[in-house]
Amino acid sequence: MSLPHKATSFILLLILSGTANAKQVHILTLQAALDIAAQNNPNLAKMQARAKAIAAIPSQAGTLPDPVISFSALNLPVDSFDLAQEDMTQLQGGISQTIPFPGKLALREQTAAYQAEAARYDVTEVHWHLLHHVKKIWWSLFYLDRALDIIGTNQALLRQFVKIALTKYEVGEGLQQDALLAQLELSRLLDNEIKLTRARHKSRAQLNALLNRPADQKIIMPAEVSTRLPTLPSEADLFQYAENTRASLAAKREIINAAQSRLELAKKDIYPDFNIGAFYGGRSDNLSGQERADFLSLKLSMTVPVFASSKQQKAIDQRHSELNQQRYALQAQWNQIRADISIAYSDFQQTKNQVTLYSSGIIPQARQTVASMLSGYQVNKVDFLNLVRSQVTLYNYETQYWKALSEANQALAQLTAVVGKEDIYE
Repeated sequence: MSLPHKATSFILLLILSGTANAKQVHILTLQAALDIAAQNNPNLAKMQARAKAIAAIPSQAGTLPDPVISFSALNLPVDSFDLAQEDMTQLQGGISQTIPFPGKLALREQTAAYQAEAARYDVTEVHWHLLHHVKKIWWSLFYLDRALDIIGTNQALLRQFVKIALTKYEVGEGLQQDALLAQLELSRLLDNEIKLTRARHKSRAQLNALLNRPADQKIIMPAEVSTRLPTLPSEADLFQYAENTRASLAAKREIINAAQSRLELAKKDIYPDFNIGAFYGGRSDNLSGQERADFLSLKLSMTVPVFASSKQQKAIDQRHSELNQQRYALQAQWNQIRADISIAYSDFQQTKNQVTLYSSGIIPQARQTVASMLSGYQVNKVDFLNLVRSQVTLYNYETQYWKALSEANQALAQLTAVVGKEDIYE
C-alpha cells in the first residue's frame, strides 16, 4: 500500500531536516583540534610575526648608512648679505658618506641573520609546545567524557540493584539496608559526576583558548578512538633525535653564532670608521663684474679610538662573557631536554603497561565477577554488599583504564614535543 503524496513529502522533509541537523554537529577530532590551533592560535601567530619582523633586519644591518646631502652659505657678509661683496662668499652643496671599517657591515649583517634564524626556530618551538598542550587537553577531555559515560552506566545499574533489593525486601527475602546502600553509592556517583563535569568545563575553556574560540563554545568529542599505543625506540635513540631535530637547541646554536659574530665585531671596533665627502661651492661675480672661479672641496675623516682601554676593550670582554653565557645556556637546555625525555619515556611505558593490564586482565575479570555476583544475589547466594562493591570496583577499574590511556597519550605528546619529531615510533 503506497503512502499519499503529502505524507511522503512530509517524511522526506523530516529526513532532510534530520540530515541537516546532523551536519551541524561538529565532532572535534584530535587532528581537527591540531589543525585549528595551528591556523588560529594567536600566540603562534605572534611568534610568526616576530620572526618575519626579525628576518627584515639583516639587510638593514648590512647596508651602508644613508649618505648626507648638505647645502650651505659660506662666508656671507652680515653687513650687506651681498654674495658679490667678498671673494670667499659661496653657496655650497655637497654629499658625504660614512664608511665603517672593512668587515664591520658584514659582521653586523651576519649577526642579524643568525638572530633571524633563531627566531625562525623559536616559531617551530612554540608550534611544538602548542601541539603538546592541545593534545594534552584534548585527551583530558576525552577521558572526562568516558568517565562521565561510565558514571551514567553505573547509575543505571545501581538503580536496577535498588529495584532488585526493594523487590526482595517486599517479599521478605532481602533487607532494607541493601536498598539504602545502593542509594548511598548512587549519591557518591553523583558527587563524582559533579566533580568531573566541573573539570570538563575547565578543560573545555582551556582548549577553546588554544583554538582561539569563545571559552564556552561547545566541544563534542568522538565516541571512539584508537586505543593502540606504539612501541618506542630506546632513550638513546630519542636523545639522538632530539639533538638533531629539537628547535630550541637549534635556536640556541644560532644565538651562539650571533654572540660569536658580536665578539668579532667588538674586536673590529678598535679600527676607525671613515667619512668621505665632496662639496661644490659656487661663487658670484665680484662687484666690478669680474668672474670668480667655483670651489671644489674634498673631505676625509675618521674616528680615533683614544679610549680603547675603557671602551672598546671592555666591549670585547663583555662579548666574551655573553658568548660563554650562551654556551652554558645551550648545555643547560640540552641537559633539561634529556631529563624531560627520560621522564616522558618512563611515564609512557608505565601507563602503557597499565592500559594493557586493565584491558586484558583486570577489567574482563571484574566484569565476570559482577555478572557472577548478580546471578548469585538473585538466588540469595551472594551478599548485596559484595555485589555493590564488585560493581563499584568495576567502575573504578574502567575509569582508571581510560585515565591511563589518556595519560599514555599525553606522555606521548610530551615526548614528541621534547624530541621535536612526530614520527618517533617503531
